[in-house]
Amino acid sequence: MRQRFTKMHGAGNDFVVLDATRAPVDLTPEQARRLGDRHFGVGADQILVVERSATPGVDFRYRIYNNSGDEVEHCGNGARCFVRYVHDKGLTDKTTIRVETVNNLLELRLQPDGRVTVDMNRPVFELERVPFDSEGLAARRENGFDLWSLAGVELAVLSMGNPHAVQRVADVDRAPVETLGPLISHHPRFAREVNAGFLQVLSPESARLRVFERGAGETLACGTGACAAVVAGIRLGWLGRKVEVQTRGGNLLIEWPADDASVLMTGPAATVFEGEIEL
Repeated sequence: MRQRFTKMHGAGNDFVVLDATRAPVDLTPEQARRLGDRHFGVGADQILVVERSATPGVDFRYRIYNNSGDEVEHCGNGARCFVRYVHDKGLTDKTTIRVETVNNLLELRLQPDGRVTVDMNRPVFELERVPFDSEGLAARRENGFDLWSLAGVELAVLSMGNPHAVQRVADVDRAPVETLGPLISHHPRFAREVNAGFLQVLSPESARLRVFERGAGETLACGTGACAAVVAGIRLGWLGRKVEVQTRGGNLLIEWPADDASVLMTGPAATVFEGEIEL
């Protein structure tokens, strides 16, 4: 079959977006891998399938596939691209949109300057919900928050609707993301694997970040990873409540106003090109 697509990116984290609001699009893992392949397909970190929602009060739903073909729970940069997509395609004229994913209900706001703010919901710290198997491990507490020793480093473990393990590094440019990232991401203590974050704190209001994403490898930016890194940094006393996170693809503004509040992420989203591919 021939499939129309839109190529988009949010701070360099790139996506192939498919419109399933008029006719269903049921991707097989092989088709998702083909779309994500940078040599034989379109090329993307992830594939987004946009659908109408059957839930009252919810505008849309969308599904997320890694370029490995696996369906995943959440993607902050993808959520921003989603907003730009439904606006650019005339699917809605709302500036505040409610959307459901496989395990989340998100509120997304299109700002006057074209950036998008995503209510990423509250972080999850219960290890069984991440999920993370801590049996037999002893945590070191810093500022009242647990750090877990794994693969030779200390990790803050939490979920932003998907699992994250964040470590602090002195210099992200010299961090062993290519070697240590896969070791953490595929560690057997994470039942559904994990996104491995490498956080460099510049000041209480500024940080740099690289993320090795499960199923995709290192990406130029990871929205949920930026949220997880800032939340971990706040809990550990390293960061303030409003942080500009510098990724290799661009900057993201992350805000966590209070411990019982949702995390807010604001950043860019842009269309690169459109096309058609045989699947």
